[in-house]
Amino acid sequence: MMQFYRTEDRCPSLSTELIGLMMLTETATIGHVEHTGFVSSDVRPVFPGKVAGSAVTVAAPGRDGTIIYKAVDVLGPGDILVISRVDGDDIACVGGGVATAVKAKGGAGIVIDGPCTDVAEIVAVGLPVWCRGHSAKTTNRVFQIGGSVNEPIACGRAAILPGFAVLADDEGVFAAPAERMETLCRLGIERQRRSAKLRTHLAAGRSVFEFNPEAGR
Repeated sequence: MMQFYRTEDRCPSLSTELIGLMMLTETATIGHVEHTGFVSSDVRPVFPGKVAGSAVTVAAPGRDGTIIYKAVDVLGPGDILVISRVDGDDIACVGGGVATAVKAKGGAGIVIDGPCTDVAEIVAVGLPVWCRGHSAKTTNRVFQIGGSVNEPIACGRAAILPGFAVLADDEGVFAAPAERMETLCRLGIERQRRSAKLRTHLAAGRSVFEFNPEAGR
């Protein structure tokens, strides 16, 4: 049977400044002001963590594990592998081997809108992974169906393009073009500053309606 694999070059890395802004921003803060770009809430971290990086996108069908390793081969330092399980099945395409390979390439993490496997190995490797639970059913490089790398995908109902800025933390995963991400991060950091002052205000037993965010500046 003929296999159909499409692999495009990776996009340029995000700037150090943008990565720094993203790491200071919470996805839940962005959630106060943005309504698109959020991966489904059932895509959860295997262990607590936070990563920010450029998306290397993968459309991975069925039991074909070949396309995952083709994606690993184009990863650059700080990239995040974002995988769409296009068949919506319960087959795990990421386990200890893929996590090890991604970390060796300098990848920041993996996001999958499907399950992972080898949870203990992923934890031991220390690579942050977001996924929909766990599965003993896995992909295999023997099953060569096809797939694509660095083409537009839908991951957890979010449209993600290659090179999108991806922010993932304990609350969820958010992706957007770099320019939009920078704007949201700058707004979010300021909002977080005000929220910290509000919590101090409320902890003193004062009414939220008496709060003045500009006081003490």
